[in-house]
This record gives sequence, structure tokens and C-alpha cells, in this order.
Amino acid sequence: MKLPHFPHLRTVKFAPVAIFFLFFTINLTGFYFSPALAPTVQAYVDTDVIPSDIPQSGDCKLDLIIFRTGKREGVDPRFIHAVIKQESKYDPKASSHAGAKGLMQLMPATGKRFKCDDLDDETCNIEAGTKYLAWLLKRFNGDVSLALAGYNAGEGSVDKYQGIPPYPETENYVKKIVADYGKSYHPVLSPEDAKVAFGLVQPLGAF
Repeated sequence: MKLPHFPHLRTVKFAPVAIFFLFFTINLTGFYFSPALAPTVQAYVDTDVIPSDIPQSGDCKLDLIIFRTGKREGVDPRFIHAVIKQESKYDPKASSHAGAKGLMQLMPATGKRFKCDDLDDETCNIEAGTKYLAWLLKRFNGDVSLALAGYNAGEGSVDKYQGIPPYPETENYVKKIVADYGKSYHPVLSPEDAKVAFGLVQPLGAF
């Protein structure tokens, strides 16, 4: 009598190899997914604690408006302070012969462009001015000097001269604020990334 043929019995001779492969795979997977080798993700806490290296205006309420606006728009509050200091010396009632008004010395047309109809309102003025700075920084790829030149003389003038316009007022304006801010480049980041890059949030566990 001829016994039936069972092909699958041939695989028995590969059992040691299969067991070794299974053991190797399990251990290798465990190696790669080991918690010790997992990337470290730093968690941050978003608070209203203003870092000590950010300038102060002498008005806590105003400082908080600048800080919160900078975080929301992705603009370094230190940069906003430098602009306000030069523009109005923190005087919310400042005005120019040309018609610019408020802390960030915005023209009415610029205020409306960035959704501010009351330039005498401190919060509204700072929000519109900061939005304009963010827009200029993005347009000029983070070049602080060109963004400031655009803020002072208009982005059209920067385009026309392909750089800082040769106006003594604008050249002096840019020079002073860059020196005060201490940086010639401002990264263009999302608000969330900017908070971390500019040290505006606190590492979890710092409290």
C-alpha cells in the first residue's frame, strides 16, 4: 500500500531557521522601538510670564499687550518693543505731521488695511502694527532692515530701490532699530514655532 504524500512535512527541516528568524525579528524590533531610543519631545507651557530679557515699557498692561500680540502673530516681542520705542517712545497719544498715530505710528490707511479703525486704541494699534511687521518680514524673507525700511517708507519704495531707500530719515530709522533689536534676521515662522524659537513659552516642569 502506498502512503499518501504530505508536501508540508518538508518544512520541518526549516523549523530551526524559522525559530531563529522569529527570535531575531522580535529582538530587533524591540531594539528599534525601545523607549530608550525614542526621540525626546520637549513639552512647553504657554503662560503670560514675560521673559526677563524682553524690554519693558514701564506699563505692565502695555507690556502684556505686546507680549500676547507677538505670540499670536509670530513676531518677536523684542522686535515690537524696538519699533514702538523708536516710533513713539511708548506714547499712545503720539502723532506725526504726516498723520501717523499711536504707539506704532500707523497711517489711517495702514490701520484699515490691517483691521484697525481706532488708532488711539492701544491694543488695536499694536495688533495692526504687528500684523504689518509680520507681513513685511514674510515679504522680505526675514530681512529685518528691509522690513523696517518698508514700515517707514513703504514696501513700494524698497521695491523701487531694491533695498533700503536712500532717504536719510529711513536710513537712520533702520540703523537705530536694528542696533536696539540686536538682530538683522527675524525667522518667518508659524506662531506656534515662533513661541519656542523666541523663548516665549516655558518648558514643562519649569514651575
